[in-house]
Amino acid sequence: MQDRNFDDIAEKFSRNIYGTTKGELRQAILWQDLQPLLDRLGPGPLRVLDAGGGEGQTAVKVAQMGHHVTLCDLSAEMVARARQAAVDKGVIDNMHFVQCAAQDIAQHLESPVDLILFHAVLEWVAEPQEMLRALWSVLRPGGALSLMFYNANGLLMHNMVVGNFDYVQIGMPKKKKRTLSPDYPRSPEQVYGWLEEQGWQITGKTGVRVFHDYLREKRRQRDNFAALLELETPLLSPGAVY
Repeated sequence: MQDRNFDDIAEKFSRNIYGTTKGELRQAILWQDLQPLLDRLGPGPLRVLDAGGGEGQTAVKVAQMGHHVTLCDLSAEMVARARQAAVDKGVIDNMHFVQCAAQDIAQHLESPVDLILFHAVLEWVAEPQEMLRALWSVLRPGGALSLMFYNANGLLMHNMVVGNFDYVQIGMPKKKKRTLSPDYPRSPEQVYGWLEEQGWQITGKTGVRVFHDYLREKRRQRDNFAALLELETPLLSPGAVY
């Protein structure tokens, strides 16, 4: 098994995720958690690793705050897009870019980091426990991991809502290999268990797009975005994984 490389569908990923309310809502909720975490880990410039950072939407914003960010991604196309975003935003001097698997990032870091961003990557990784161990190895004592992953229960809910009962009964196998549907949706309980086994301390959990994806009329995702964001916000439980 291999981890997913997005070289072949980078443009589709950008258009279908960050070019839609899916990405807008995810970023909005993420930053309601991430900003307090950055403030607590500060005040000085932090050493931040964005592992599997893709186009760099989050990494660039963190760099704009004065932090030093290393972004790595398996996809050369994604790294190129992230680098260009850093140039466009004037933060290229605060960022370092590495094309590599996140599991291999240790050899590219001069010292442990204060914060690891690991967002929407675990569901594409064939060996998740190995990945989490690799991230643990580059985090300084007292540092934090901001982890976001695709909840398998959401996939179950989606298929039940639309009536795909037979598909659910056979375990919801992925139908196409090269799509934006995650290869390995994760059970939260399983992920929490992996983290605790390795010594991570979970200090907060947050639901993302709890309502958004189930609207029957998809136009309401845009037309009623502010109301959706307001409804999703109370589901925050600020914190991180240490």
